[in-house]
Amino acid sequence: MKSFLKYLKSGVILTVLMLVICGFAYPAALTGLGQLIFPNQANGSLITAEGKKTSDPDEAVGSAIVGQDFSGDERYFQGRVSSINYNTYDNEEEALANVSSGNTNYGATNEELKARVKEDVEEFIKTHPDVEKGEIPADLLTASGSGMDPDITPESAEIQIPAIAKASGLSEEELHTIVENNTQGKLFGIFGHERVNVLKCNLEIAAAIGEI
Repeated sequence: MKSFLKYLKSGVILTVLMLVICGFAYPAALTGLGQLIFPNQANGSLITAEGKKTSDPDEAVGSAIVGQDFSGDERYFQGRVSSINYNTYDNEEEALANVSSGNTNYGATNEELKARVKEDVEEFIKTHPDVEKGEIPADLLTASGSGMDPDITPESAEIQIPAIAKASGLSEEELHTIVENNTQGKLFGIFGHERVNVLKCNLEIAAAIGEI
């Protein structure tokens, strides 16, 4: 009996100790370090309509690291395809019930994927009549793993410029500058690839055309 109580006591102490360390101390330490070293990223990389960083969700129009749906307005850059439609819903109740990220994980031979890509190609050609089908960058026709990719390649941004210039009234030179302002290079000049943040570009366009 004494041996049993000894092992029980040891088990309880170990459980409580691990609960304190893993359940409270470790998360608190990471949260504190995140707020101290990377406060903007730790709070969601939120930005205002003026393109400024903010920690107040009520002031934010979006996040620099989470994509949004800009389809339906030809004055703005369009992001990548999203299998979850960037979680865009008509009301808060629907949004809270369907928050998710992810992809359909269709294989290259899946007929539904082929049909969706074909439809997207035809739609893109309608709004960009000067572009040939084979010129459309792959990232404008493929979804990211999360379905919430905030960035596109510089090629995908450049190919949209003529149509956006026509719809917005901005010159192509102005739009090229906006793309350059919001292009992030490779990490340490080696890893990854150059990418253009769609939301930041569109905020600059909105400011230039007097929408904000």
